[in-house]
Amino acid sequence: MNRNRTAVVTLTALTALSLAACNRAPASDAGGTGGAKKHITIGLAVANLQADFFNQIKQSVEAEAKKSGATVRVADAGGDSATQVNQMQDFITRQVDAIIYIPAGATAAGVPVKAAKRAHIPVIAVDRNAPDAPGDTFIATDSVAAANVLGHWVVKAAGGKGQLAILQGQIGTTPQVDRQKGFEQALSTAPGIKVVAQQPADWAQDKAFSVAQDMLQAKPDINIFWGQADAMALGAAQAVKNANVKHKVIIAGYDGDFAGLKGVRAGTVDATMVQQTQLMGRLAVQSALDITAGKTLPKTQLQKAFLLTKADPKKADEYIAQHP
Repeated sequence: MNRNRTAVVTLTALTALSLAACNRAPASDAGGTGGAKKHITIGLAVANLQADFFNQIKQSVEAEAKKSGATVRVADAGGDSATQVNQMQDFITRQVDAIIYIPAGATAAGVPVKAAKRAHIPVIAVDRNAPDAPGDTFIATDSVAAANVLGHWVVKAAGGKGQLAILQGQIGTTPQVDRQKGFEQALSTAPGIKVVAQQPADWAQDKAFSVAQDMLQAKPDINIFWGQADAMALGAAQAVKNANVKHKVIIAGYDGDFAGLKGVRAGTVDATMVQQTQLMGRLAVQSALDITAGKTLPKTQLQKAFLLTKADPKKADEYIAQHP
């Protein structure tokens, strides 16, 4: 209740600020002849740096910006939407040249984008895109296609039969919606697999552990867990271990973060989809440079993810040594 009230106040302030900034000239002037701006400042608004996935994108953005001579200002929302609204307001006040934006949640995610655009600041959305106010370009994994691949692997590994429990991410966010859609497409080919439990665990390992424990108590015959992020898959694996389940339980994740990769290599997690986080960070910086130079970018820049299973520990080692 208090968080929502805070968000309303800060969103009102943000709207007023952006209207005041509306008449400022675009931050970059490339001259239309291919000349490059000498120096640009990029605001990086990150959902939650406690997550390895977002940390990898941050590291990639900073490394690419350094090579390109750009300055990056990082703001970590810590998973809080109201905090992120204030951070986006600060970027607008500072008149950064572009913002790389990873929304902290689905609620009101589009409001800061609208404010930035009114202030003539381009927004590069990464991983999550506000449907009511998409970024100037959107960089992400093709999660529908990737989750479909993972779902077909699960169907095959389970022999087309089983009781499935799904640990969902933040409901309504782009990755949660797309991963759910792709996985369900694969499940539609296997009527012998029944979804017997489904509940959000908000990408968090500790919450997934608790939710998975409750699921196993209610449905002890669950033999497939899918965590829509590796952290949740690892939470489910711990719950299965603690419950001393006697039958084989397939554990699938998604992301390919370092903990997930190590889990697959150890056999704790049976499979995951490895996202190209380093590539997405580099693309985000290049997109910021291009758009401030007056170039037109595609509305979406979707990337492929790679299936990794415990049958290929060598590939897991390769990803751990050099993440794509």
